[in-house]
Amino acid sequence: MASKTHQSEMNSSRRTARPTITLELVAKHAPNDVIAEKIAASYGLDPVDYAAIREVTEEQVGRAAQILQPTVNDTAMRIHLQRVVGSFVASAYGAGQFYGQKVTQARDLTSSLANDDREEDRDAVYGFETKAARARRFAAEAGLTAYALMAAAEGAVSAYAHITGDDWKPYEPSSASLVTVSQRSAAAEMAAFN
Repeated sequence: MASKTHQSEMNSSRRTARPTITLELVAKHAPNDVIAEKIAASYGLDPVDYAAIREVTEEQVGRAAQILQPTVNDTAMRIHLQRVVGSFVASAYGAGQFYGQKVTQARDLTSSLANDDREEDRDAVYGFETKAARARRFAAEAGLTAYALMAAAEGAVSAYAHITGDDWKPYEPSSASLVTVSQRSAAAEMAAFN
């Protein structure tokens, strides 16, 4: 029984430690315009049309809301859009974190001092990339993905503001909802003594 209580407390502390995912937090993890252009040029990848992705996403969210409007009241629409936009922002945040991890891996593999395998010091078989080169290219592709998803998230946030008239804010559960059942039970039992 004590282990279940301990496990419940650990789960509760994990929930409170998670950062609130905002568009600003996404921008800290994803590449900016300059870096995205450098990545595309350096690796010969197609550049991301940030403005088009943002615009199309904003239009799609707007069209979906427009079709739902006759059936869904304003409060339900806000709740629905809150979740939809939150998904776009969370996806962009996850992509930005993934990009950061891949850049770190690419740096580690590229650096001869940080390379434990030491095989990367040798050239690859003629016509094939080294493990470090593949890691760098994968990080570049992940960077452009993060940049594109940030554009989509920005479009969704803009659509929310246009449809509801309010700025989008990430959902934050009230502190009461973070209280576990065992904590509520203990409080109720202690209240019997008053």
